[in-house]
Amino acid sequence: MDEFDMYLTGRNSSPRFWLMRIPNVAGDRGPAVAALLNESEAGPAFASSQVSPRLDDAALLDEYSRTVVSAADRVGPAVVNIDIKQRLESQRGPREVGGSGSGFVIAPDGFILTNSHVVHAANQIAVSLPDGREYAAQLVGDDPDTDLAVIRIDAPHLAHVRLADSETLRVGQVVIAIGNPLGFQASVTAGVISALGRSMHAQSGRLIDNIIQTDAALNPGNSGGPLVNSAGEVIGVNTAMIRPAQGICFAIASNTAKFVAGWLIKEGKIRRSYIGVGGQNVPIHRRIVRFYNLPLETGVLVVSVEKNSPAEQTGLREGDVIVAFDAKPIGSIHELHKMLMGEQIGVQSEITIVRHTEKLALAITPVESPSRTAVSR
Repeated sequence: MDEFDMYLTGRNSSPRFWLMRIPNVAGDRGPAVAALLNESEAGPAFASSQVSPRLDDAALLDEYSRTVVSAADRVGPAVVNIDIKQRLESQRGPREVGGSGSGFVIAPDGFILTNSHVVHAANQIAVSLPDGREYAAQLVGDDPDTDLAVIRIDAPHLAHVRLADSETLRVGQVVIAIGNPLGFQASVTAGVISALGRSMHAQSGRLIDNIIQTDAALNPGNSGGPLVNSAGEVIGVNTAMIRPAQGICFAIASNTAKFVAGWLIKEGKIRRSYIGVGGQNVPIHRRIVRFYNLPLETGVLVVSVEKNSPAEQTGLREGDVIVAFDAKPIGSIHELHKMLMGEQIGVQSEITIVRHTEKLALAITPVESPSRTAVSR
């Protein structure tokens, strides 16, 4: 193998040289090696293919800034501050405590979506709009099981948001959180979706599935505010953060919010059945989909089974994948939640699962959610 000596000089005019011995492998690779060390040695063809890092980064940052500004401008006018007063009983007698949170207008006639833990058991609710107007609010409906609530103010023609389809979200997608952390109104933070399909416990004890994890900074007071995509559409309701950690925050998916808010506005509460499983959306192997001719390529993975629940009595196990309920395909946790409503309480139904590679149909009778009976209405 032949070798050649190549002398390279630095970019500045100072007489500094380095002597390198580079093996001459098959073909003339001198210019390519030189290009890695000094693009001027590679000639005009190499130089013309380069893009200025500074200009490229500046353009990307400018576009990112415009995206965040545009989303904030679209959603900001619909984000409100919520102040509450709650009467608590103590050994020294009753006392009144205050609290605050965020919310956002979902209908022009004054319906506002927020977290249940922001307004639950409040004696007084006051709403401040971005333009400075203040209104007393009434509780329309409260669902601690999903940590969602709807309140209403008597104000027409309000700016309102659009709820997007959270099933189309992707990890790494840019998101913007808007709210009133620590009393600082209309604060905007940005980040990305860190993970999808998380689960967390509501204050009622029920496991909330399909949670969005983000690194967009949330602080006390952000609860109930919107998590927004780059198009200015709401994809989640900010609900929690892990205090000791940085960049680990959670939001309830917009599809869950749409479903719950609709029932709260219609009936003021949600009477739901449950089967006693914790789940996670998962893809199903294509061979299983083809072999059993399944209509959907996703299902709900059973990650936990509650003691003495209908699921345990039926024989569901961790690792099973739910693909149908009552002869209707189930491709996500959201679809399963929609099936487990009040009319299913005490009604025997068929649940279809895939266990390893075997498809099974089991009889199950949902019962009323125990958290529902524990919460006074």
